[in-house]
Amino acid sequence: MNDQKKYTEMTVGLGERSYPILAGPNLLDLIGEHAKEMGLLSPIAIITDSNVKSLYAERVLQSLENSGFTARILDFPAGESSKHLQTVSALYDGMVSLGPERKSGVIALGGGVPGDIAGFVAATYLRGMRFIQVPTTLLAQVDSAVGGKVGVDHAGGKNLIGAFHQPCRVTIDTRTLQTLDRRQIKAGLAEIIKHGVIADEALFQRICDILDRLLAVDDAIYQEIIPWNCRIKANVVEQDEKESGLRAILNFGHTIGHALETLTGYEHYLHGEAVAIGMLVEAQLGERLGITPLAVVEALASLLRKADYPLEKPDISADRLLDSMFRDKKVERGRLRFIFPAKMGDVTIQDVEDLDLIRDTWDQYMQP
Repeated sequence: MNDQKKYTEMTVGLGERSYPILAGPNLLDLIGEHAKEMGLLSPIAIITDSNVKSLYAERVLQSLENSGFTARILDFPAGESSKHLQTVSALYDGMVSLGPERKSGVIALGGGVPGDIAGFVAATYLRGMRFIQVPTTLLAQVDSAVGGKVGVDHAGGKNLIGAFHQPCRVTIDTRTLQTLDRRQIKAGLAEIIKHGVIADEALFQRICDILDRLLAVDDAIYQEIIPWNCRIKANVVEQDEKESGLRAILNFGHTIGHALETLTGYEHYLHGEAVAIGMLVEAQLGERLGITPLAVVEALASLLRKADYPLEKPDISADRLLDSMFRDKKVERGRLRFIFPAKMGDVTIQDVEDLDLIRDTWDQYMQP
């Protein structure tokens, strides 16, 4: 069988903003066909970072040209440190030079940073253009490429500047995972673990059972696991597109995780590494509040330990952590909002007003 036929397809159902997700091997070669199916017009901008440019940009460009499109690669330096408005401004300059029309398109090629930046450019240039998410990292494939949250960081906090702008398609080539190092795989795996904790006990157990194959980047396993996670994310987004309620459950581990990223200048932790610590601390806080069963905390800690995440507490005071958390966009009416597991596969959203309890939980953080 042709590899290009071995894919899973699903739909994010959002009425007129609905879009398909395709996941499988060697789908990069079909980007041109997908752009044509979406009715995009030339010229098309391929927005990516310097690392992904050298790996996949020419292949995507060739696919577009083979389908009759004029396209150009616009890139920026790789890394979270590029995720700011100066990068967006430079990309606007490239877009002006390229001269796309509103019915032209943007290809967001790469991990979470290129996806967020390219999506933000698409949301704002010409007051909104269609774009295709082509995620090449595990974290982007199972999380950030689905759902339409796009934006950039600010010195005051992560993703403070952004928009909701849904892609017209998500194309996931599972073979791109072969070029990731183990640290990047684990960064994405943290979001997969999160999905299991918040929404699907069977997924959490499956991760425990096949952890070695996940870390070894077994393509057959990821052809199962990536669509599974996309369905979980899509189901939440369909019910709450703009995070007015239910979608907040996807922030488990992120209230503290984002603060850790911000306070370390976005250079010490990969996003999934910060989320791993965040999940463990927030689960421990939930246990202190009588919400999260100790068995859930222990199961999560055991899995994170087996996956060998860097779980040591950084040299950050509780007061600095709180100050950063209060600058986060998830604060509501001046209260910190957390997601706590009530049992494996089910969570509750709760504001926490007892700042001393948060301080005490951080000070006594128990790494596994």
